Amino acid sequence: MSSDFEGYEQDFAVLTAEITSKIARVPRLPPDEKKQMVANVEKQLEEAKELLEQMDLEVREIPPQSRGMYSNRMRSYKQEMGKLEKDFRAHLLDNTERLERSSRRLEAGYQIAVETEQIGQEMLENLSHDREKIQRARERLRETDANLGKSSRVLTGMLRRIIQNRILVVILSIILVISILMAITFSVRRH
Repeated sequence: MSSDFEGYEQDFAVLTAEITSKIARVPRLPPDEKKQMVANVEKQLEEAKELLEQMDLEVREIPPQSRGMYSNRMRSYKQEMGKLEKDFRAHLLDNTERLERSSRRLEAGYQIAVETEQIGQEMLENLSHDREKIQRARERLRETDANLGKSSRVLTGMLRRIIQNRILVVILSIILVISILMAITFSVRRH
């Protein structure tokens, strides 16, 4: 019986060495090979569990006085198996966490791009509104300038008429004063 146990031990040692080697290579593989390797490691872990079960059955059939040494070896193999499964899960979790971090970074980058696009769109809309306001202000300025030109011409015309009227009043006043003086002079000469 112990020869069967030792055969299982050798198979278990070879299998666990392969699993350990493959677990170490998983993080460095490209995604398509990684999936295949993970499936392969899972299959080999199942095989190792089956070997442990076979070894456990063999130990139960060993007479009680010889069983102690084999039981200790079984505990050691089960601990090794637990460690392998834990390492495998840790590598998978590590890869998953890296993927999740990359996904979060991509998501954050996408959010920034969307926000930047929204800000750019708002800025373009604001610039468009500002352009329209500036164009309306220019139009009002042109209209005001035209109105000021008309007002200036009207005021110049009015000023010219006022000056003409004053000159006319002055000339008429001079003529009136001269007429009065002449009338006084004629009336004084007649007497």
